[in-house]
Amino acid sequence: MLERLFQLQAHGTDIRKEVIAGITTFLTMAYIIVVNPSILSATGMDFGAVFVATCIAAAIGTLIMGLWANYPIALAPGMGLNAFFSFTVVGSMGYSWQVALGAVFLSGLIFFLLSIFKVREWIINSIPMSLRFGISAGIGFFLALIALKNAGIVVDHPATLVGLGDIKVAESLLFFGGFVLICALSFRQITGAVMIGIIAVTAIAMMLGMVEYNGFMSAPPSLAPTFMELDIAGALNVGMISVVFAFLFVDLFDTSGTLIGAAQRGGLLDKDGKLPRLGRALMSDSVATMSGAALGTSTTTSYIESTAGISAGGRTGLTAVVVAVLFLACLLLSPIASIIPAYATAPALLYVAVLMTGGLKLVDWDDITDAAPAVVTALMMPLTFSIANGIAFGFITYAIVKALSGRWSDLNPSVVIIAIVFVLKFIFLGGE
Repeated sequence: MLERLFQLQAHGTDIRKEVIAGITTFLTMAYIIVVNPSILSATGMDFGAVFVATCIAAAIGTLIMGLWANYPIALAPGMGLNAFFSFTVVGSMGYSWQVALGAVFLSGLIFFLLSIFKVREWIINSIPMSLRFGISAGIGFFLALIALKNAGIVVDHPATLVGLGDIKVAESLLFFGGFVLICALSFRQITGAVMIGIIAVTAIAMMLGMVEYNGFMSAPPSLAPTFMELDIAGALNVGMISVVFAFLFVDLFDTSGTLIGAAQRGGLLDKDGKLPRLGRALMSDSVATMSGAALGTSTTTSYIESTAGISAGGRTGLTAVVVAVLFLACLLLSPIASIIPAYATAPALLYVAVLMTGGLKLVDWDDITDAAPAVVTALMMPLTFSIANGIAFGFITYAIVKALSGRWSDLNPSVVIIAIVFVLKFIFLGGE
């Protein structure tokens, strides 16, 4: 049955390799089951319900990817977008988390329709590479700011906006220790480096009496506080257009980049260098996002950590099925997840931030018309505490700089239209 379903022999793999690959992928991304509830609970969402939603949304999306698209790609609520959900849409803009979930659902629905009508290739190919690199780096800086804030390293200051917190307290020291541990383990290619760092910081905090042990396993918490609580009608507010667009835009490029990168690593591209069953893979991602919103979590997307499992030999959807089963098994670990403090998950955020800012090295720094929009995009995200604002200013800057420089050939209709829409949005609706 497994051979018929996943075509193991045709992909040069077997059940043992796929199981090992699935375990490897899971260990590299398991941190999300504690980090995501920690971030989303800042909106007032129930921690236990978000924990359950995270595990189930990850399992659903990964199962669909494995069984329908037959790819060894795992999905879970995306880093960066969960922070945007909590700290910008709810925290800064003042929308309820129910409306934010509605926006996530709408972005998933639009993503699904784009996949059905095959508009996705046109969109992906029309967005300048410099803006893509700037968006990735900007999300990284955004995560870094949140990590340093959660750890008490960066604090508000009435004269300079931000300043240095008390770095002598135990929380700050544990944060720094966890971060350097994760970096060192990652360099040594230790599987599950991020999760090991989180557990190590929590264990030390427990020994110091800073957190209280409440058990290891229990029945899953209730999903009722977040299940089907999304407010789609509220998300249709004109002021939410840029938010829906930001959720959609980042998910679209995260997913496409992850799929192509993982496929190249595993030799899954066809002779023309294209990804077979791309439509199925993208629709799996969009269905996962809509399901996650209904359950009570932010955008569910494909994880680049899947390349760890591919490097371990995973080549088919069986790898993804193994990951999905492990996410479901985590539903019993809510007592452990609930005691992990913010300064233990903050090192994971900063580590992911480091990885995401690496895209800046690919910017053409010798061409100011490319470099300037990328830098504006990257800086506006943390400085305005909004991914949407960063994307908006990036498009506007790109269009105007290219036009004034006479580089009309670098502009395409979609970029100009998006830039104009953002200008109109700021004129009539203001900033966030």
